[in-house]
Amino acid sequence: MPRGKPENVPDDGLTTRQRRNRPLVIVHTGQGKGKSTAAFGLALRGWNQGWPIGVFQFVKSAKWRIGEERALRVLGASGEGGTVVWHKMGEGWSWIQRPGTEEDHAADAREGWEQIKRDLAAETYTLYVLDEFTYPMKWGWVDVDDVVATLAARPGHQHVIVTGRDADPRLLEIADLVTDMGKVKHPMDAGQKGQKGIEW
Repeated sequence: MPRGKPENVPDDGLTTRQRRNRPLVIVHTGQGKGKSTAAFGLALRGWNQGWPIGVFQFVKSAKWRIGEERALRVLGASGEGGTVVWHKMGEGWSWIQRPGTEEDHAADAREGWEQIKRDLAAETYTLYVLDEFTYPMKWGWVDVDDVVATLAARPGHQHVIVTGRDADPRLLEIADLVTDMGKVKHPMDAGQKGQKGIEW
């Protein structure tokens, strides 16, 4: 896309402005770091535009104090940009599942998805961040076909960002923007654990 201009313009009967302002389904996937970070960066842009934002965080612990959460909550309450509502479902990082807790996580994920469906139907937010949402789909906790059909048929002007590794091909098919973040090098390769200000 040289100089911000599309290489191909479809013959779809839409004006440039209509085509430019269509709501997007965005997927950040891949093995590399930065999928959620990029999604929260987009949330900052949405906040600046005055958009109401709904963040739905799957599988990260409700006990964790995530830096983006605090920043977006403060900004959302400031009265200067858009509002921000933050929902947490599930517990534990996506690569750590404690034995015996799978069913509780599955129920939390299903209820989270049902809330998203209600909010999409009501057009509650302009921007939805479905953080780590690929995992409930991969693990069979949430029906992928239901997700795909709901996102494809969502009413109004609602952008949706889905993050997480191993995004289902059916989700990628209906997405408007897909970024696959590859890992070249990571501190964990050298035995270094996550640290404040970088991972949270």
